[in-house]
Amino acid sequence: QVQLVESGGGLVQAGGSLRLSCAASVSIFSIRRWYRQAPGKQRVLVATITFGGTTTYADSVKGRFTISRDNAKNTVYLQMNSLKPEDTAVYYCNSPHLGRDYWGQGTQVTVSS
Repeated sequence: QVQLVESGGGLVQAGGSLRLSCAASVSIFSIRRWYRQAPGKQRVLVATITFGGTTTYADSVKGRFTISRDNAKNTVYLQMNSLKPEDTAVYYCNSPHLGRDYWGQGTQVTVSS
């Protein structure tokens, strides 16, 4: 069974850092993504990384967030620095495979001002 399991969320003060992890139960995913969904808003793409390590970011997180992956561990990470209250959201990892999207359960990140 394919599973994505996130960890690492929590409460942090503005300016602080958190690192999210997302472990996959299988090694089939080429593209790994992080999305986030703030209360009352749509889920939006935050960062993407390919199997080879090419990365892209939403403008709102460029220079503050870093996506990385350990292919041997089937795990993708999101290092979040200089956090702002507007980064508060549920963060989801996502991976597409053969026309289907796989999602983790989400992890809450709350940034206090």
